[in-house]
Amino acid sequence: MIRPVSHVAAMSPYALAQLDPPAGQRLVSLSQNESLRPPSPLIAQAVAEAAANGHLYPDPDWTALCARLAELHDLPEQGLLCGNGSMELIAGLAQAFAGPDAAVLAPANAYPFFRTVAQLARARFDTAAEVDGCVSFDALLAAVQPDTRLVFVANPGNPTGTRISRRDLLRLREGLRENTLLVIDEAYGEFADDLNEPMFDLVARGDTVVLRTLSKAYGLAGFRVGWGLFPPQIAVQIRKVMNPNNVSVCGQAAALAALNDQDYMHETCDLTAELRDRFADRLRSAGFDVPKSHTNFLLIRFADQSTATGADKALREKGIFLRPQSGAGLANCLRATIGQTADLELMAAVLDRWAEEFQP
Repeated sequence: MIRPVSHVAAMSPYALAQLDPPAGQRLVSLSQNESLRPPSPLIAQAVAEAAANGHLYPDPDWTALCARLAELHDLPEQGLLCGNGSMELIAGLAQAFAGPDAAVLAPANAYPFFRTVAQLARARFDTAAEVDGCVSFDALLAAVQPDTRLVFVANPGNPTGTRISRRDLLRLREGLRENTLLVIDEAYGEFADDLNEPMFDLVARGDTVVLRTLSKAYGLAGFRVGWGLFPPQIAVQIRKVMNPNNVSVCGQAAALAALNDQDYMHETCDLTAELRDRFADRLRSAGFDVPKSHTNFLLIRFADQSTATGADKALREKGIFLRPQSGAGLANCLRATIGQTADLELMAAVLDRWAEEFQP
């Protein structure tokens, strides 16, 4: 028998959303934090034109894409890297800077992929307790060990939806050693940009990375395009472990077209926020515990894991799939993507009926 290396054999597969509705039920997927509407209409022609060059390898330096990102965010082009989704960049950071002799630290209820990349790098994965779904900087700093090499913080957070202020992130950065790399994952950053607290300037210190993606606010989840700003000396190392032709010809064309339609992206964020806040109030008025969110999803907290499982079962029986959060240490929670109004209404109605019938 051919055996895998020991650290891979010991891992569990990354948990993907389960989307298998009962026979006869329409699938209502509110589990993957996808955009509530398709991407900008501009991308259709851009992708069609790019397809004519499908026999060619993509630009390995993402030249046009990086130039547009630099223009939009007032950033230096040097240090901009694009990935096959931001997941590739997260994995590359762990591969290049973690390992058996270095630890990775993240908040306890953080994006589970942080743990996965630490395991792939054979690094110890440490966590710091959160307070009511919010990152505790005191806990993070107290959890730093002499071998802590990477600290991952998602902002806004997934799956909590909570957000960290610029002031607190600065306090965290100042409290870390210079040889500890802080990675700020802003996959949902566009949904909080109206607060005008950008973090890209921290990258100039040389010890901080800021990541983003076009999967959420831009609606390009299927095209797999992420990006980040890296200190130049960090970027050099990351490129060594990346696929040199990672973002396809069509992916780069779609991303550039989406970036060129800022009005559409901002409209998507506004529509999402309006629906999110309306349904958060709707669920709270029915007695559900729903923290404030700065993303395109809501976290619904139940009394315990058994209660959350019961609610999830009632939803799945109607073909409605939310995302259980045991993998993020929140087994009493379900995460609901902000989708179409009719689907959200159906979800809320099913939860209402379940709550009426539920006997704790």
